[in-house]
Amino acid sequence: MDLQSIKLRFGIIGNSDSLNRALEIAVQVAPTDLTVLITGESGSGKESFPKIIHQLSSRKHGNYIAVNCGAIPEGTIDSELFGHEKGSFTGATDSRKGYFEVANGGTIFLDEVAELPLATQARLLRVLENGEFIKVGSSKVIKTNVRVVAATNVNIPKAIEEGKFREDLYYRLNTVPITVPPLRERREDIYTLFRKFATDFAEKYRMPTLRLTDDAQQMLINYHWKGNVRQLKNITEQIAIIEKERTIDTQILSRYLPTENNNRLPILFKDPKNSHLSERDLLYKVLFEMRRDITDLKQLVGEIMKHDELSSHFSTSDSRFAKEIIKESEYNDSLNPFAHSGYEIQSEKPQIIRDEFEGPIQDSEVVEESLSIQDKEIELIKRALKKHNGKRKVAADELGISERTLYRKIKEYNIS
Repeated sequence: MDLQSIKLRFGIIGNSDSLNRALEIAVQVAPTDLTVLITGESGSGKESFPKIIHQLSSRKHGNYIAVNCGAIPEGTIDSELFGHEKGSFTGATDSRKGYFEVANGGTIFLDEVAELPLATQARLLRVLENGEFIKVGSSKVIKTNVRVVAATNVNIPKAIEEGKFREDLYYRLNTVPITVPPLRERREDIYTLFRKFATDFAEKYRMPTLRLTDDAQQMLINYHWKGNVRQLKNITEQIAIIEKERTIDTQILSRYLPTENNNRLPILFKDPKNSHLSERDLLYKVLFEMRRDITDLKQLVGEIMKHDELSSHFSTSDSRFAKEIIKESEYNDSLNPFAHSGYEIQSEKPQIIRDEFEGPIQDSEVVEESLSIQDKEIELIKRALKKHNGKRKVAADELGISERTLYRKIKEYNIS
């Protein structure tokens, strides 16, 4: 079965490379019994992939059970998944089969698997490794033949570091990973999705189909879509119901798109619990810290040179070195990562300190520095490598990036 037929059968819309790649992996892994872990942001459409895997497998005639692990209370999750015996806890008036027993011979989809308690994770690991589980309140081992497909929008490696997820379970679930791309990485699909949703709602509510002007189409495509496909669908439905005008321009559309703040700009002050600094953010951080260090060093040298009793101890070479530091600090605003991002850094304007040995610093001595971020990356990498005598691992730690990323940057910029 080709991808187009699969898309029509399961209602998947889009033709981006990243979406097609995810579908290809799902089709290839479906005939096997391998465990699959689907990752992606909330609202990106992860729930369609377990259905594809189940329907294209030899288990398609068996049960398919979807379980939202985040919606089941911690006190009852073991009973829901593995069942319980009569009298095993208060309210257990009868024995009950769990999902793993009911889905025997079929497929079970564990959505939001990262929300499982650690004790339940241990039980799940045993099922994946041995196909065995024990009901709550029982000592009898039950065998099951279930294929597990899990999904999460959580960064599991980070959850492992925080002790919230078992590392052995992660590697057991992640036998075949499938990454569902967010909508902002499928921009060529956004307008197609809008038209599909608009047509569906026009039929549902018996009204003419919405149409976007060219400018409105561009606004729709350029929007960030933090809520992904789910957000686009909801906004399309809102417009279809509320607006009497069927031709939607930018003025109308903007009323339904939540105002985007600037937290997608490369800023330094992000919440470390909810986000990760990208390589670009880390380079900005290094640049900012260099600027601060240069300013501090300039002030220190200036204070020393202001004291007459200490100035006499400066040799000509010492004075020249101090002068070079001050010259560099004069144009260190080019190292400011916030210079073009709308942020202002409150700091004193650099003062030009005159060298009593060599006379005033001439304007012609100040050299214009490149404002290119790429040039700054190259310069920082060269400095770090020189500082650590070419030791790339130590240099990568200094720059705040991985050694693998440093290798890639060296190759990309042809740094010798």
